[in-house]
Amino acid sequence: MNNLKALSFELRKDVLNMIFKAKTGHIGGDFSVMDILVTLYFKHMNVSPETVDDSERDRFILSKGHCVEALYSVLAGRGFFPKADLETYSQFKSKYIGHPTNKVNGIEMNSGSLGHGLSVAVGMALAARMNKSSYRVYTVMGDGELAEGSVWEGAMAAGHYKLDNLTAVVDRNRLQISGTTEEVMNQDNQDERWSSFGWNVIHAEGNNLEALDKAFEAARAAKGKPTVIIADTIKGYGVSFMENSKQWHHKIPGQDEYERAIAELDQRRLAANE
Repeated sequence: MNNLKALSFELRKDVLNMIFKAKTGHIGGDFSVMDILVTLYFKHMNVSPETVDDSERDRFILSKGHCVEALYSVLAGRGFFPKADLETYSQFKSKYIGHPTNKVNGIEMNSGSLGHGLSVAVGMALAARMNKSSYRVYTVMGDGELAEGSVWEGAMAAGHYKLDNLTAVVDRNRLQISGTTEEVMNQDNQDERWSSFGWNVIHAEGNNLEALDKAFEAARAAKGKPTVIIADTIKGYGVSFMENSKQWHHKIPGQDEYERAIAELDQRRLAANE
């Protein structure tokens, strides 16, 4: 997994470049979710640029759509579109806008209105069962997003239909734009909540690719109920002065911060390859 770990830091550099140039983006959440996306797209999901229109492809929805920069960088790294396209992020007439859009190759649906991704994923997973299809469905939510009531409607439906072809991931970085998740809306009883809706609950270190790999394998093996992976992550992971800081939810780095961040990511990439 060392090559994927090194790749995760290289892709964080792409995110940093996009946000620094465009002067907009959600760098903290991008960095916390990156390892989850890398593990899915480079190891677990049955989807590629060649199979993007295959009816049996796995489906992915980034419910926390404000972290689209991480998704764009992963899709470019996987070859869904040229990496050079990232240079147009949030520029006039670019299709690479600040939330996922299905105008971009590899993106299943427009998202970003928090709380919607899980319910759509439930519909996709239920459709797979009705059509006797083998594809799996994945969605990633932010922990702050779980305050949305529609999340729990989706959770209830998934449990009711025993959708074991569905895996949801909570990016549990414990920070949102206005403070810690526990200050805004306490949710430390997530195990009880998900279990009560009939879900299989797995915990994983969300910035550890080996741990994520095992968690996704366990989710695939679970039968008779959907699985949620509560991925304990660090907001801003990869750059020391951004880590565990709510100000980096939506902050744009200055020139000095940008250069320091690039240097740290290069150091971590090199260390991962050793």
